[in-house]
Amino acid sequence: MVVEGVAFDSVDVTALVEAQQAEMRELYEGEADIGPTREAAMFVEPDGVFLVVREEGRAVACGGVCRFDETRAELKRMYVVPEARGRGLGRRLLVELEAEARRLGYAGIVLETGDRQTEALGLYASAGYERIPCYGVYATRALSMCFEKTLGA
Repeated sequence: MVVEGVAFDSVDVTALVEAQQAEMRELYEGEADIGPTREAAMFVEPDGVFLVVREEGRAVACGGVCRFDETRAELKRMYVVPEARGRGLGRRLLVELEAEARRLGYAGIVLETGDRQTEALGLYASAGYERIPCYGVYATRALSMCFEKTLGA
């Protein structure tokens, strides 16, 4: 397994994000992401990074951090393909993304996920994320759940 930084608009990331959004539309009866449009520039240093996990050269997981405010990053597009789940790739990716956020100077991370994503909710809870009021466009979306974690040194 290799974790590497990639451009958000790369072919591998585009395929993973499209698969994630298709899965979300199925899970939420046609509704996918309502957040602001993601652009490659959001995931470029010094504001952010985007990572891909590869197994035998194949991209099987992805996620990024981008600037949320002056002290916090926002976790975006965290996804593991279904056939690679249950092997700790999501946790490994989350640890790597937290390390990248620290390296970029962020003191914390916020994120939004959906109430039907039980595996994601379990991962975030076990990794020390605490529920916060939803922010931005998610504040009025009943299925959204938002979390935050303070990053130690």
